[in-house]
Amino acid sequence: MRRMSFTARFAVVSLLALAVLGAALVAAMAQLIKQQATDDAVRTAQAYVTNLGTRLTDQMWQDGGLPVGASRNLNSAIGSQDDLVRLRLWPMSGDQPIYDSAIADPDDPGVDPYLRGLADRGQTVSRPMPVEELPTTLRDGNGDTLQVVMPVRQQSWFLYGAEPQVMGVAEVVLDQSDAVAATDEAIRTIALLTLLGAALVWLLLYRTVTSASRRLRQSSEENARLALLDPLTGLPNRRLLNERLENAVHDAARDGKHVGLLLLDIDRFKEINDSLGHDRGDQLLVQVADRLREIVRETDTVARLGGDEFAILLKTVRGVDDAVIFAERVLQAFDEPFTVDEMVLHVETSIGLALFPDHADDVQSLLKLADVAMYIAKAGRRGMSVYDSEGDTNSPARLILLGDLRRALDADDQLTVFFQPKLELETKRIVGLEALLRWKHPIRGMVPPGEFVPLAETTGLVHTLTDRVLRLVLSQLREWREEGFEIPVAVNLSALNLSEPELDRRIAELLAEYGVPARLLEFEITESAIMQDPERAAAMLRRIAAMGSTIALDDFGIGNTSISQLRDLPIDTLKIDRSFIADMDGGNEALVKVVTDLAHEFEMVAVAEGVEEHGIAERLRLLGCDLAQGYLYSRPIPADELPDVIAAYGTVHDTAVNAVNATA
Repeated sequence: MRRMSFTARFAVVSLLALAVLGAALVAAMAQLIKQQATDDAVRTAQAYVTNLGTRLTDQMWQDGGLPVGASRNLNSAIGSQDDLVRLRLWPMSGDQPIYDSAIADPDDPGVDPYLRGLADRGQTVSRPMPVEELPTTLRDGNGDTLQVVMPVRQQSWFLYGAEPQVMGVAEVVLDQSDAVAATDEAIRTIALLTLLGAALVWLLLYRTVTSASRRLRQSSEENARLALLDPLTGLPNRRLLNERLENAVHDAARDGKHVGLLLLDIDRFKEINDSLGHDRGDQLLVQVADRLREIVRETDTVARLGGDEFAILLKTVRGVDDAVIFAERVLQAFDEPFTVDEMVLHVETSIGLALFPDHADDVQSLLKLADVAMYIAKAGRRGMSVYDSEGDTNSPARLILLGDLRRALDADDQLTVFFQPKLELETKRIVGLEALLRWKHPIRGMVPPGEFVPLAETTGLVHTLTDRVLRLVLSQLREWREEGFEIPVAVNLSALNLSEPELDRRIAELLAEYGVPARLLEFEITESAIMQDPERAAAMLRRIAAMGSTIALDDFGIGNTSISQLRDLPIDTLKIDRSFIADMDGGNEALVKVVTDLAHEFEMVAVAEGVEEHGIAERLRLLGCDLAQGYLYSRPIPADELPDVIAAYGTVHDTAVNAVNATA
């Protein structure tokens, strides 16, 4: 059986509840009305007895009979009362009344001994009298009667100054036909009004509930719909795309057809956001979504996966060539510039294409391979790339790692930073830390930086990756400062970072956001990064140095930096490459001495990387090297393990020593 809807269940339950409530209300009101009618009749009987009782003397009650004149007087008075059916007066003792307004009936049982006994004790009682109990002469036209039995008290009690005595008992039978009819009419009216009121209340409640239920259902449906749509563009989101992709793959596997998936990413969208603002970036995304909608078939799906990444599901394609033709149409759609706030923007996109079952046999693999193809297109500036495992010179797993890295940037628990201390060789005290990015892959575990950082540097991911590192480091610096612990931390920058025109502004914004002074943030760059565009790199480094941050030249000695360039760059620290330190016994000691002296000549600090032996550390100290960094002192460790290392070596910052020792 179909389960009843909420409104149907409410209608039935509320109707039954109101019916029961209405019936109870009508029954209670009927009881009150009947009781009121009875009370009115009793008062009428009492009035009759009081009025007629004045015509009798106490002596008549005591004699047990009435004179003829007194009986006639009572008959005359009773005859004028239309509702008085019968009046009988009983003395305190005896089985015969002293007065009976009706003709005596041999079968008349007399007054109920129980009722008479109550009246004898001074109580007034009443009960409906069945017509069969009346004398035959009184039965016609009297369908509803009420018997009232009450005491009759002496008239001259005030002469004795005491409570009036009960002289006898009066039995009054009243015609209640009119009263019963009026009562029944009142009950019917109340029942009708109650029914109408209950019906109106039920209709009002039902309408309110159905209206609220309809609004809730519409709201629920709207929320469910919005949960599957991108709030900015109105396109299906990743969840809805996955559902439709699952269905398309299922149907294609059953019917022996192909499914195409295109992933596209807007080139240099971060620069548009940074230079024009996020509001204009959002306007551009909306226009891109509208343009993609115009070129797809009704059976296809355009989705926004997040940020500047879109997807197009081709539900049915004949093969790779058919999908490539469509991808070229998408590229052509970007040939026409976009207009945002009267600014004309020429936007390019990179498209990755994968097909089911040509490249993958399940949805997740299809998404990953299309992601890989997109990054290949972006890295090679090809515009569009079809996934080709045979033509892929890299490991497929390594390429898939690109997609995993992008998703790791959207997660909160995969990317973190470890810290490695830098120590003064003279005092063996810590002067600063270097932040090193670590990636805990949900399946592969810890992924070495050498595997994923180069991948990020060949794509636009390096900018997002650097932003994540800066946020992690600044968040940790803020936490330490709140504990009274300050220590400089170095962050690595790539050549692509230095090519960002707004890098210095972005760093300043993050410093302000986290409330960290620039002096606590050092930036390490390699010689190769500088040499890709020396003038642009030098200009950016000067702007960063002007903010108050220090600059370190990493891996010095293996690049092509000239002495004049070194002199013109705002470098504070030279980091001697670990290859020279590891081979000091092989003849590199002189080179280390030259680099150290060069650093001091330009008023820079010399730092030896990769120090792993006490003997090497002592020789570096004798050569005049200032700082050392390596496994001899500490491996890169998470922030929660730093207190033990700092407690072992101490720092050059007294406040830092006190704070860390206090929390260790």
